[in-house]
Amino acid sequence: MRSLYIRVVLTFLVSVIGGTIIAFFMSSWIFEEKLNQNAQINLHNFGEDIVQIYKTIPLREADLFVSRMKQLELYHIRIYETTGQFRSYGKLNGHKPATVRMEQVKKVLNGGVVQDTSNGIASILLGLPLNTEVGTKAMFLEMLSPPSASFVIKWALIFATYSLITGSLLILVASVFLVRPIKKLTKATKRIATGDFNVKLNIKQTSELGILARSFEEMMHDLQQLEQMRREFVTNVSHEVQSPLTSISGYAQALKQVDLTDQERSRYLDIIIAEAKRMSKMSDSLLKLSMLESQSHQLRLVTLSLDEQIRRVIVALQPQWSAHNIHFELDLQTVKVRADHDQLNQVWTNILGNSIKFSKDGGVISVSVTQDIKCVSVRISDTGIGIPLGDQKRIFERFFKADRSHSRKYDGSGMGLAIVKQIVSLHQGDVRVESEPGQGATFIVTLPITPPID
Repeated sequence: MRSLYIRVVLTFLVSVIGGTIIAFFMSSWIFEEKLNQNAQINLHNFGEDIVQIYKTIPLREADLFVSRMKQLELYHIRIYETTGQFRSYGKLNGHKPATVRMEQVKKVLNGGVVQDTSNGIASILLGLPLNTEVGTKAMFLEMLSPPSASFVIKWALIFATYSLITGSLLILVASVFLVRPIKKLTKATKRIATGDFNVKLNIKQTSELGILARSFEEMMHDLQQLEQMRREFVTNVSHEVQSPLTSISGYAQALKQVDLTDQERSRYLDIIIAEAKRMSKMSDSLLKLSMLESQSHQLRLVTLSLDEQIRRVIVALQPQWSAHNIHFELDLQTVKVRADHDQLNQVWTNILGNSIKFSKDGGVISVSVTQDIKCVSVRISDTGIGIPLGDQKRIFERFFKADRSHSRKYDGSGMGLAIVKQIVSLHQGDVRVESEPGQGATFIVTLPITPPID
């Protein structure tokens, strides 16, 4: 019973057999009722004709006439005397006659009418008083099973048998096609569980199974992308961790030399400290991004002045942009928003920090804030090295560095923009980039006027 195929077949067989049996008995009951009604009318009319015959002609001639009637092929007649003896007319042909009780005979002899319907099709016993020249007699008539009724019963039984056999064969074949897509899905699931995502289902159905198959293919594609991201993440983490560890290990070994000057020893220690800080910063970024991506993270919404917050971030970054003689051009409207102050502060710090890092000495960074009915837009543009078009879709991925050729010159873990993307998404906003190589980059952050539901 664990097999879906067996369940489908058994369910069909039980349903068809049960339905056929119920339908057969219902139709037989309806057919029997209609046939009994017609038989009752015909039997009563035939009985009245017999009564008229015995009234019209003498008893001996009437008996002879009745015994030769063609209708006796369909009817059986019994005529009772007052003593209980009777004469029968017509051949039974294997038909079991109905039982006539003595009280029924007495009732008819006294001028009454008896009508008894037993179980079965057209099984009616009719008793009528028969007035003859020698006195009253009791005549009981019953209809033999009509050929049409027996034919219908046989036909119904044959039809039910063949319908069950045919239906069973059809469902056996249909169940194979019904269960085949599910078996494909089962095999595909097992292959995916082993890490094999190159699975082709080739299920073209438009039914619920087809919808399930297409949803499964979409899930498989998402899992494949997720697995690829996981591998890239492990590779990137290993690479990012290995670089500072190699430096720390190398310079720690160098410090064991006894003939080092104080200046060299101090420089080696400074490198070890810088690399340790780099690893610490990368660890903090990973923890922060993991916290932001967790479903349990909640924003602490407050009303803040967006233009004032951006000005404070620029002032906090003054040592960095002053060292490169970078100038700022500000066009900040006074805008109030409800947001998480610390998280949004991290967004401006990361974006402005990147703009400063990748700008040339003497460059210009433009920051503008505009507001419409639905949202607030912040544009941060620099005159730096720019971002290639092929890398613009990936710069918000963790550990991704667009400028690979300058990875040593421009220090960083590649986590800053991934954190920006996650924070903006938590605020139900959007962040995108517009850039050309050598022409600088523009980051556009859009936040809704209506605060997100925390």
